[in-house]
Amino acid sequence: MRAFAALYEALDASTKTNDKLAALKRYFEQADAESAAWATYFLIGNKLKRTVKSRILREAAIATSGLQPWLFESSYEVVGDLAETISLLVIDRSDNTAFDDATLPVWVTQRLAPLAAESPERQLELLPEYWRSVPRPERFLITKLMTGALRVGVSKALTLKALAQARGLDANAVTQRLMGNWLPTVQFFEQIAEAPSGGDLRPYPFLLAYPAIDPACELGDPELWQAEWKWDGIRAQIVKRDGKAAIWSRGEELVDEAFPDVLANALQLPDGTVLDGELIVWLPEALTPEPFASLQKRLGRKKPSAKMQGAFPVQLLVYDILENNAIDIRAQPLRERRQQLETLLQTHTVKGVQLSPTVINSAWTKLAETRLLAREQRAEGLMLKRLASPYGVGRISGDWWKWKVAPLTIDCVMIYAQAGHGRRAGLYTDFTFAVWSEPSATGERTLVPFAKAYSGLTDAELREIDQWIRKHTVERFGPVRSVVPALVFELGFEGINLSTRHKSGIAVRFPRILRWRRDKPVSEADSLSTLGQLLHL
Repeated sequence: MRAFAALYEALDASTKTNDKLAALKRYFEQADAESAAWATYFLIGNKLKRTVKSRILREAAIATSGLQPWLFESSYEVVGDLAETISLLVIDRSDNTAFDDATLPVWVTQRLAPLAAESPERQLELLPEYWRSVPRPERFLITKLMTGALRVGVSKALTLKALAQARGLDANAVTQRLMGNWLPTVQFFEQIAEAPSGGDLRPYPFLLAYPAIDPACELGDPELWQAEWKWDGIRAQIVKRDGKAAIWSRGEELVDEAFPDVLANALQLPDGTVLDGELIVWLPEALTPEPFASLQKRLGRKKPSAKMQGAFPVQLLVYDILENNAIDIRAQPLRERRQQLETLLQTHTVKGVQLSPTVINSAWTKLAETRLLAREQRAEGLMLKRLASPYGVGRISGDWWKWKVAPLTIDCVMIYAQAGHGRRAGLYTDFTFAVWSEPSATGERTLVPFAKAYSGLTDAELREIDQWIRKHTVERFGPVRSVVPALVFELGFEGINLSTRHKSGIAVRFPRILRWRRDKPVSEADSLSTLGQLLHL
């Protein structure tokens, strides 16, 4: 655990990719197989289920630190992260007892995992002993693991690159082996260089796209490119091998239970087939798919009823084939993969699995005009793919580009603020925004919250806004402050839908702050009617 804590601090201390890569390599070169397996498991984004409730953690921390509850809560408000607050306020042992040097696997499997089955009373007894048995960096980490909220400032790609270099392995082979669900055991970890067996339903690593701003200036001859709609759904792979099928999201989660209709259809594909596409809701006879909000109704359901499946039928719009006749064809150029995909779907008609159409690409100026019609197609823009490109791993500059339409925008007022996490802990960086209601019979208007956002501002702007928030707080609700409605921001978002879950009656997708409107008074912020007009764009 000490080595993993040192790695965590090294990764957190630098923003330089080479420094992070070097720290990761040092760790993997020295760690035993079991420790390396668990470290990889956490570094690439996997988490433990919460083992201890926040209430128990706070109660134990208050008792262990000897602080008054109000002082602990005030400290938590300033720090902004419960695990970090506990690591700072719980004092090490004073009896000169040596710190516990148990490994990361021992902590996870023999202490933290069993802790979930203990009674609250027993947890209150064990937590002080666990916290005081390790120095502060490890205390922070084990508490983070308890909460199931450990986040590490390093990408999955960089982690696996370092692992491959440290162990002398092929990075792409390691990435493929560690896709999907796997257990961090010594046996599995020692086999990471081996290809998955024929009956393995793991997906391939996804090829991702870079944002394109003005492709007409940079991409050359348009005939060397394939253009298609960028659908607003969930990226997914369907894997069919040895009579079984699986549906994987881009986040490497199995989503079979949410889409039993798609899974049943996938079983009709020939064995040794892996398709890449987009899950969307598309009603029979409709000319365009339904909004993403319709797909969300299926996502949270483990066993959607027949009625729900009928009301929100899901299709996979396929745009690539990665495995055909049990042969990995990712190294072949896109034009050849596309031909094989079209042949497959012509010879095997599978309900709910449709070919994603290409868009005529005669000239960049014409394509730019077509892109402006994306919202009419319920799409986010266009995808541009080099016809000669293989299907690689992760983002590969120059092969795939996403050419989105400009975001929808609204001018709104900040009304609530909450402290951030990680390097933003201690700063108010997470904001709730509101627009004006329509005037009442007496002409009065109120501010109605409709979105939360935290990205888009510079560090200097965040520090300035943080100081303003502290001076203009009206009320406090735990970690949240309501503030004087005085700051206007331009918010951008990808989509907008009606919603019964929000007070405004509207939900927006992927909101982000575009700019701080210092030039605009609160009275000139937009209204609910403006949001309503955007629904029809």
